[in-house]
Amino acid sequence: MNYLNDLNTIVNINSHTKNKDGVDRVGKIFDKWFEELGFEAHIYDRELIGNHRYYTSKHNKSGKRLLLLGHLDTVFPPDEFEKYSEDSHWIYGPGVCDMKGGNIVALQALRELKSENIEIENIDVLFVSDEETGSDDSKYLTEKLASAYDYCFVYEAAGENMEVVSGRKGVGTFFIDITGKAAHAGNNYIHGHDANLEASYKLQELVKLTDLEKGTTVNVGKISGGIGANTISPYANMVFELRYKNSDERDRVLKSIDKIVEKSFVNGTSSQLSGGIQRDVMQTSEASLLLIKNIKDITGISLKSEERGGVSDANIVSSCGVVTLDGFGPFGDGDHTIHERASKESFESRISLSKKLFTYFVKNLDF
Repeated sequence: MNYLNDLNTIVNINSHTKNKDGVDRVGKIFDKWFEELGFEAHIYDRELIGNHRYYTSKHNKSGKRLLLLGHLDTVFPPDEFEKYSEDSHWIYGPGVCDMKGGNIVALQALRELKSENIEIENIDVLFVSDEETGSDDSKYLTEKLASAYDYCFVYEAAGENMEVVSGRKGVGTFFIDITGKAAHAGNNYIHGHDANLEASYKLQELVKLTDLEKGTTVNVGKISGGIGANTISPYANMVFELRYKNSDERDRVLKSIDKIVEKSFVNGTSSQLSGGIQRDVMQTSEASLLLIKNIKDITGISLKSEERGGVSDANIVSSCGVVTLDGFGPFGDGDHTIHERASKESFESRISLSKKLFTYFVKNLDF
């Protein structure tokens, strides 16, 4: 398990999304490792976040193409949670399961092909640097590159029973800016237009769009506004999130949001909507279920699958029409907390699974 030494190295480098220097230090280490395997590194320079990194193998044969997808960034700023440690069963530290550990799984499986003199072809790797903050920059690069691929494996953490992920909810983040009119709450109450009151009506209407049976939720997570107790509020701001399991629900809610924003419940107020869909839904498809069946035929491993409410960059690639499965990383828990850990046993099983799949793919250029 020498690959754990490599995991130790990168986990001990803080790669908080806004820590460009740290993210790039981790990226340069991966450059070296992938170049040793014969991959060519393509660096997409960014000024304020870490550089995105795209590693390409040889494409000498015609056939299907496979993209391996991961991210370099983690959630904790410097000096908050940075230490790597391990015991007989678990590895602890920022990113051990989300998702430096998953990146190491993909790397190690490719190394094992190389050690057996199996030439790696038609398999490429993309590591982005801003997944933890929504991939607002990298999603455009991911979309552009994804169009060239037939399959994508994403190395986010596996499920508790080593499930892969066949579906993820779509997510959108929205902002409503409400303009009212200030007035003295004692002397000129009737001359004011209360933006805070307008926000309260809109809050109730937005929450009504939730349909738990269909997996749709609308959460107004933050409201602010007003000047003080003696002033009718001249402005208010709302931040809310939409999550949904299918495109019909997405369209229903988006249409309703527009109507709620356009309507003034309090005379004299006006509202403006911004934001939008951050990552579209990743729906379980016949193609993804067939791929899971083929994986069993290829490897002898019967994979369970699950759908998750959280999102990842798998949403982006899947939305481009690529047959995508997520959750190829190790099993872990406590991610985004100081208790993050990953199972040592799951590293072994996931590396073995990926090696078998890569070996089959490079020999057949299809699944």
